[in-house]
Amino acid sequence: MKNILVEKENSGISRRAFVQRVSAVGTFTLLPSSVIFGAGSSPNEKLNLAFIGVSGRGGANLDGLANQNVVALCDVDIQRSEGARKKFPQAKFYKDFRKMFDEMEKSIDGVVVSTPDHTHTVAAMAAIKRRKHVYCEKPLAHNINEVRTLMDAAKKYNVITQLGNQGHSSDSIRTFCEWINDGAIGKVHTIYAFASAKYSRIDQLSVLNEQHPVPDWLDWDLWLGPVSYRPYNPAYLPGKWRGWSAFGTGMIGDWICHVVDPSFWAFNLGSPVSIQAEAKNYDPQKHFETFPYGSKITYEFPAINTQGAIKLIWYDGTEKPPRPTDLEPDDRLPDTGAVIIGDKGTIIHGSHGAGGVRIIPDSKMQAYQKPQKTLPRVKNHYVDWIDAIKNKKQAGSHFGYGGYLTELALLGVIAIRLLGVKLQWDGVKCQFVNNSQANKYLSIPYRNGWEI
Repeated sequence: MKNILVEKENSGISRRAFVQRVSAVGTFTLLPSSVIFGAGSSPNEKLNLAFIGVSGRGGANLDGLANQNVVALCDVDIQRSEGARKKFPQAKFYKDFRKMFDEMEKSIDGVVVSTPDHTHTVAAMAAIKRRKHVYCEKPLAHNINEVRTLMDAAKKYNVITQLGNQGHSSDSIRTFCEWINDGAIGKVHTIYAFASAKYSRIDQLSVLNEQHPVPDWLDWDLWLGPVSYRPYNPAYLPGKWRGWSAFGTGMIGDWICHVVDPSFWAFNLGSPVSIQAEAKNYDPQKHFETFPYGSKITYEFPAINTQGAIKLIWYDGTEKPPRPTDLEPDDRLPDTGAVIIGDKGTIIHGSHGAGGVRIIPDSKMQAYQKPQKTLPRVKNHYVDWIDAIKNKKQAGSHFGYGGYLTELALLGVIAIRLLGVKLQWDGVKCQFVNNSQANKYLSIPYRNGWEI
């Protein structure tokens, strides 16, 4: 394999269509500096940033971008946002990002969205429509319609975007791509990707019938955002929302953007042509509020010229990948990572941008003549986004790239709803061609007062 950028010739989203769409979404018209940087700002000055969601990942993102001007903080949780408010006393604080934009639109250059999955899109779209640059935590959205809407809007409004899969800016992911491009393991045919944590709430479903008062430090209605109203329950938050399908996207939504990113980039995977899920002790109707204790999801990608078809198999929770035949007896796989198998060898790596990337067994790693570094390196994910804004270019994991990566996770979520069914996916038309029920899961209605 001599070139990472090669063309797919099959259905789904073709390699040509994928590259054209990614390029189109990643291309923008050069805007006046007053629009790019806000009135009174210049490319050499700090950017005025607003943060929607400021605890958990939001707190980490605040720390990562603290060298810019933090002008606004927004969070529905008064208690958990206290630390951020004390750390950035100069920033105006809001509970509702819509009010924040109404009052401070002209003072904001960029927005960082670190809310639960179900409110990513409404927050990000509110920023994009005001031509604010956006950094959004992964997964990009809660359903596939939202993903496509955000991708199209980023292009339409000429904003610079970044998905929060930090490993995309690592040195190790570039090393992995360079080795693949060098033909280190030959023609790849199988990828095992896995994450060992468990987000299922099957054993907690009964608590949803309990009645609890809303804490005085939480605006529950704003936390729900566009999701149909349901009573407050401490089983949902903080953090626990990932295991509930109304708000999160389970293990696969939380981890695929980290674990699969290296292969997605190296092989230009684009959209799969089929997806099929397996899970034990899980009834999609009875347990629809949550996810399985473990799942195995098989994706099939079409051939790419000299690169043949690729099968990517995702494992999470209680489901584990097979042990590679090349793995030495005293060696072990990471708890979270991937195994990439080619006709000339095997590579394994961990999460977040191919951390710990290596060829196995060790004798092959020692014998391998590493290629020169050909892909540009970046300092970190935040710097990449800020530099992209100041230099009028797109960041590495812009929505045109990160959107399709997120779609892999969301296709897996739909496949879990239809266990055992092999779903045929047309990425160009954005629809399943063999299952009308699956197409109903591509979007969800928003409740009154919310829109994108």
